[in-house]
Amino acid sequence: MAMATYRAFQAVGGGKLELVDRPLEPPAPGMVRVAVEACGVCHTDVLTVEGGFPGVNYPRVPGHEAVGRVDAVGEGVARWSPGQRVGVGFLAGRCGKCPSCRRGDFVNCTNQLITGIHLDGGYAEMMLASEHALVAIPESLHSAEAAPLQCAGVTTFNALRKSVARPGELVAIQGLGGLGHLAVQFARHMGFRTAAIARGPDKRDLALSLGAHHYVDSEAEDPARRLRELGGASVVVATAANPGTFGPLLGGLGPNGQLVVVGAGLEPMQVKVADLLFGERSIAGINTGTPVEIEDALNFSLLQDVRAMIETVPFERAPEAYARMLANKARFRMVIEMRPDS
Repeated sequence: MAMATYRAFQAVGGGKLELVDRPLEPPAPGMVRVAVEACGVCHTDVLTVEGGFPGVNYPRVPGHEAVGRVDAVGEGVARWSPGQRVGVGFLAGRCGKCPSCRRGDFVNCTNQLITGIHLDGGYAEMMLASEHALVAIPESLHSAEAAPLQCAGVTTFNALRKSVARPGELVAIQGLGGLGHLAVQFARHMGFRTAAIARGPDKRDLALSLGAHHYVDSEAEDPARRLRELGGASVVVATAANPGTFGPLLGGLGPNGQLVVVGAGLEPMQVKVADLLFGERSIAGINTGTPVEIEDALNFSLLQDVRAMIETVPFERAPEAYARMLANKARFRMVIEMRPDS
């Protein structure tokens, strides 16, 4: 007997997630219905659950690291068919009409919709997504492993491969959390001499086990000075959630070096203009990636055995996973599993 409803955890504002039964709807033209197998819990989900995104409409199902299988396709969908393994990341599609889209810059679509903010996301047994938002998931990659690679994975992957750094050069990763522990792995496997920057001596073993060649304890020494002693970094990837720590890292860059920001926080980032002028250094930001870039990150991860360190919980405990992430207790990414054997 076909399902008539599906379960979802929807945000209703004020940090509350409520479990509801929703009617199963057919996908509209250009849309695909996905039976979700796993969904990662990202800190960006607070924009929906806590109400931080301007104009978010409630109720709304959060979650932009969803992996599952195509359950049904709407009229006009040719690329996808029932049974295919797919993912849905942060970007919910593209308008195809704005100047950015016309130039192929889909990440910066002027009318970009966001999964879990403008459209219901993956904290659910089923979800609807645009055909242009779907990611092809390799069959050999477990759903729970693939989920965080669609956000934290592609963000750090793109931060490095779009940077000015070249194999053999020194690259530093600031932070060893949900983003940083992946960035260190990507940097090592891309052929960079990798330095990990974190607070305290207890992070050293983790950094080295992830592939770092050097560990810099920011509590015991000045990271910029240490990077200069190592010859100066071509790139520093800032993954921490406190932008106030980003600016001083400019001093650890070599000439024409680049500070790439992927971490987010509410406080402003302050820089010394002299650190930009002398050495002709620059600052760049990276915001996620397109579906095909996510596929690149997934395939690279398979080739080089890069994986997120995850904690999984069954669907019924989704609010617990969210709370654990919010309290910074996740080590290092929480993943909700609807079908644990997938």
